[in-house]
Amino acid sequence: MSQLEQLVPETFIDKGLETPLHVFNRVETLAKDFATRAAAHDKDASFPFENFTKLHAAGLLSLTIPRELGGQGWELTDICRVIEGIARGDASTALVLTMHYLQHANAARHRRWHPELYQRLCRESIEGVALLNAARVEPELGTPARGGLPATTAERTTDGWRLTGHKLYTTGSPILSYFVVWARTTEDEPQVGSFLVPRDRPGLQIVETWDHLGMRATGSHDLILENVLIPQEYALDIRPISNPPSFDPLISTWGSLTISALYLGVASTARDWLINYLNERIPSNLGTPLADLPRCQTAVGEIEALLLANRRLIYSLAQDIDKGEYESNVGLQAQTVKYLTTTNSIRAVEMGLELTGNPGLLRKNPLERHYRDVLCSRIHTPQNDVICQSLGKSVLKAK
Repeated sequence: MSQLEQLVPETFIDKGLETPLHVFNRVETLAKDFATRAAAHDKDASFPFENFTKLHAAGLLSLTIPRELGGQGWELTDICRVIEGIARGDASTALVLTMHYLQHANAARHRRWHPELYQRLCRESIEGVALLNAARVEPELGTPARGGLPATTAERTTDGWRLTGHKLYTTGSPILSYFVVWARTTEDEPQVGSFLVPRDRPGLQIVETWDHLGMRATGSHDLILENVLIPQEYALDIRPISNPPSFDPLISTWGSLTISALYLGVASTARDWLINYLNERIPSNLGTPLADLPRCQTAVGEIEALLLANRRLIYSLAQDIDKGEYESNVGLQAQTVKYLTTTNSIRAVEMGLELTGNPGLLRKNPLERHYRDVLCSRIHTPQNDVICQSLGKSVLKAK
């Protein structure tokens, strides 16, 4: 029996639809395996290529690809559960997987990409380890979520588009097969949008700059494009600057809730380690495990309350969305859930550090890694100040 067959007890069948229960069982098995290497990848800031080989073999890279194109076409609730489960094993792997899921989910919803190109991307993601993610942030502009236009340019030529630019924080860059690059055209009346750039194009370079506090194994390096030529049909969705695409709240909703689920997974695995530590640690002056102390029991109860609130917030809204039972401001609701749940997740891990003291901050123990990872929840778009300002404006305008 191969190593993968040992890790994945049920063989993935690429024809027909699988029940979520079977997939969730594989997620749990894989997460346990990923956890055995997470600390080493974190220490070295190395990329976990092997995890994605196993995710593919387990049939987990095609969950947001439409069913008619060979994927599973899963809805938001179950995708959140998969991401949360993988994050319990390795948060960095879960983040790269999340971005891949979101790109396919967004493409499936709008179908704005060239049909033959989109079908090929779906087929490649089903048949092999072919991941994609967006490349949007730039050195001068920062995050595009706060406004502005990209410095990255796309020049129309008789052979296609030539792209030149510099992108930061390209999550998953060591393994991505395609980059969805945000750029503006050089025409007299510029357009702005996304362009699909295959990894193997001349002029594309990955500069290994990612040396972060947390999520160190995501390979979020710089992407450099120097006159990279792509076919005309690889312009995915470009529009005049004066005519931006209409806002789709479900796009931001998927992003907010999947990220929330990821960091719930991180906080939950930190909680699990804490419980084991408190039950096993018996100070000589007490003669009883720390778990018997009222102070520890109260603190763990508070942690459990935070995680319970997270779970209810994330999954109740996700289920409403899957049922089509949501309000017009669902995008802002999901952002609010992200603000609340990531704040709760950070606080839950911080409380574990307060209880454990020095042992919790030792590099040999995983709690400090979980803390560094969970802090990264604050940097994902939209950030807390934007969410709260939007929420405040919506309330003030309603009065």
